Amino acid sequence: MADMTEMTNWAVDLIGVRKTYPGRIEALRGVNVQVGRGEIFGLLGPNGAGKSTLVKIMMTVVRPDRAMGTLLGRPLGNRRKLARIGYLPEGHRFPRYLTGVQLLDSYGALAKVGRSTRRQRANELLDRVGMTQWANTRISKYSKGMMQRLGLAQALINDPDLIVLDEPTDGVDPMGRRDIRELLLELRRQGKTIFINSHLLGELEMVCDRVSILVSGLVARQGTLGELTAQSREYRIKCQGDIEPLRQQITDLKAKMADGEIVIPGHDSSQVNALIDVLRGAGVLIESVLPKRFTLEDVFVDTLGGVRSVGAARKRPEGAA
Repeated sequence: MADMTEMTNWAVDLIGVRKTYPGRIEALRGVNVQVGRGEIFGLLGPNGAGKSTLVKIMMTVVRPDRAMGTLLGRPLGNRRKLARIGYLPEGHRFPRYLTGVQLLDSYGALAKVGRSTRRQRANELLDRVGMTQWANTRISKYSKGMMQRLGLAQALINDPDLIVLDEPTDGVDPMGRRDIRELLLELRRQGKTIFINSHLLGELEMVCDRVSILVSGLVARQGTLGELTAQSREYRIKCQGDIEPLRQQITDLKAKMADGEIVIPGHDSSQVNALIDVLRGAGVLIESVLPKRFTLEDVFVDTLGGVRSVGAARKRPEGAA
């Protein structure tokens, strides 16, 4: 009978992860994160939120105070499953005397990839990340962006099922970031699961199926981009003429006047049509009706602001206004 943990749909299933560093610094305070098989998952948060600590716990680089859950259907730290993970750490350092192809061959050997297979994959991966012409150049000659490209190639040398990337586009130019996005989407089509920790929200928005927002060691929000922005939409109506006499009617329709426009929160088109009827009935000329969906950055800023507001309220002295 098959082991039930192997049959889970989660490639990453972390429960109650806690980590406190010396000085009572609580990096993680009970984090729960689930990543589906075959999806691109983004982990984001401000500096000091605990993102890199969580990644290092997943990869057994850092020992947690407490953590339950599985990676690829097996408990954290399972050696057989760790061998099926590709990892690009933040701020990685490679031996500068090696060439690009030598480095990939070395990492392939460490991952117990056969000699002929790893040499073939090394050449294929260097080509895929745009580094073929630098394959036989010493790493000491590489720029930061080239180092990131090489780092991504080494994370793929063992043909992993789960790919964990900690700030993969750090120091990469716009063309390089586009190339990496295309590669990640290609890997997803192949059925790979990709876990990305990044502070570049625009990059995550373009590739991720789901994201988790980590703030002060806790998951503040988690879900698909559609779920996170479902309540963060609005319509803006721009008019000509004086709409001040219609303020009460506009307010009754749960809209507001701002910067010479009428803002309707949500995405209820019937509410928009009702407001348009009011405006037309009053002879107001409508210039435009524009729907707006908030970006991941908008959601992130809103989440961060809300968490900080709650934290400030909790710290407010008793009896304070």
